[in-house]
Amino acid sequence: MMDGYGFGHGFGFLFWILILVLVVVVAAFILRGFGSGNTDDKTPTKERSALEILEARYARGEIEHEEFVRRKRDLQDRHSGS
Repeated sequence: MMDGYGFGHGFGFLFWILILVLVVVVAAFILRGFGSGNTDDKTPTKERSALEILEARYARGEIEHEEFVRRKRDLQDRHSGS
């Protein structure tokens, strides 16, 4: 026998489960863009200064202190025109 939606009882239940899963996935996808994650990864590189990128790399531990100081000095020298 058919229910009001044209599905048998088993398929009707499965249909609503799939709709619920789809709604949750879409909501998670949308909210992921508005969540409070790491903004360093979301900021386009061309809009960030070289110094900000260098500071972020140092903060993440990708470069050592000596390399950070050397590169920072190099960036400041280039910026000042020396």
